[in-house]
Amino acid sequence: MTSPIHVMSEIDKLKTVMLKRPNVEVENFTPDMMERLLFDDIPYLPIAQQEHDNFAETLRQNGTEVLYLEQLSAEALDDGGEEVKLNFLEQMLAESGYVAGVTHDALKEYLLSLDTQAMVNKIMGGVRKNELDFVPADLVSAAEEDDYPFFMDPMPNLYFTRDPAASIGDGLSINHMTFAARQRESLFMETIIKYHHRFANKGLNVWRDRNHDTRIEGGDELVLSDHVLAIGVSQRTSADAIEDIARNLFAKSHFDKVIAIKIPHNHAMMHLDTVFTMINTDQFTVHPGILGEGGHIDTWTITPGKDGQLSLDHQTDLKKVLKDALNLDDLDLIPTGNGDPIIAGREQWNDGSNTLAIAPGVVVTYNRNYVSNELLRKHGLKVIDVLSSELSRGRGGPRCMSMPLVREDL
Repeated sequence: MTSPIHVMSEIDKLKTVMLKRPNVEVENFTPDMMERLLFDDIPYLPIAQQEHDNFAETLRQNGTEVLYLEQLSAEALDDGGEEVKLNFLEQMLAESGYVAGVTHDALKEYLLSLDTQAMVNKIMGGVRKNELDFVPADLVSAAEEDDYPFFMDPMPNLYFTRDPAASIGDGLSINHMTFAARQRESLFMETIIKYHHRFANKGLNVWRDRNHDTRIEGGDELVLSDHVLAIGVSQRTSADAIEDIARNLFAKSHFDKVIAIKIPHNHAMMHLDTVFTMINTDQFTVHPGILGEGGHIDTWTITPGKDGQLSLDHQTDLKKVLKDALNLDDLDLIPTGNGDPIIAGREQWNDGSNTLAIAPGVVVTYNRNYVSNELLRKHGLKVIDVLSSELSRGRGGPRCMSMPLVREDL
């Protein structure tokens, strides 16, 4: 039986991918809500959708099947039946902060009055208070009343499908995300895996579920080979979560090495894939801003130890660590912005390091990062650059916007 999830590297030919087309959620908020929702700007939706459609069509033209999170979510709820839909809605309401009183009942009644796809779209897009014909009739609901315009916040980060879950081998991690604005997102993927006919009862391994207290996000999880992962120790992924997933993988899979890479803990470099990506068997992009004197950075190579313990090897030479882990004689670390500190900083901010490999040596990038793109071409890569003026406002690039489900083994 062919597994519906199969990802053994970052660079094998991309066969199936999951995207989320930006919708009302990316503009259904005001500037004073941006920090709360982890956004730096409000995209112009019609252009953002055109750019995303261009991205999706680029993938299709290169032989990739494109699935959409919003459609899979609705199909999974229909496949699961009424009880699954009710349980999903109760969980979503609980994680949205409305768990008691008439407010909960009014929201539930309103959402259940919609067909399944419309309900999913509404949850993703946010529920404003003025959408419900609702007057608080109990103290709990009345006390919740304030000037904040939403009962359920919009989820503008959903078009970054990479983060709520990560495909690893013939399974996935379903992630406990760091900030409240994104924590509901992984509930969609949990529902899809459990109930959608494409994934349910197919023997998929869940290496780690969303119910853990420690945090990890897919932008920090890179599958370098069928034995090696790299995971960022970052603003969004904790060291204890890395140890946890390493133990699970070592016990239950063919993966036997995890390279933990410590990067700056800030918004601009929130995930490992914003500063480092694999683009060929022996080529990587790297943002110079994460490297210290002599090009060094803290890494820990984690391998199975005795009696279920973990063995750690701390090194600071990233190139050597990667060569040793992947059995390479040499490799090519290609600096974002060609190493110029001003260009590198600007293009990293606009996701110049966030490349999506769709085959060995073939990458999709944002067209606005023209210095980095030209450098990749000079290093022998085939670069397919896509439109990006509005999509880039969300601070995520082609890798962030895509969750590979199936890659063809080299």
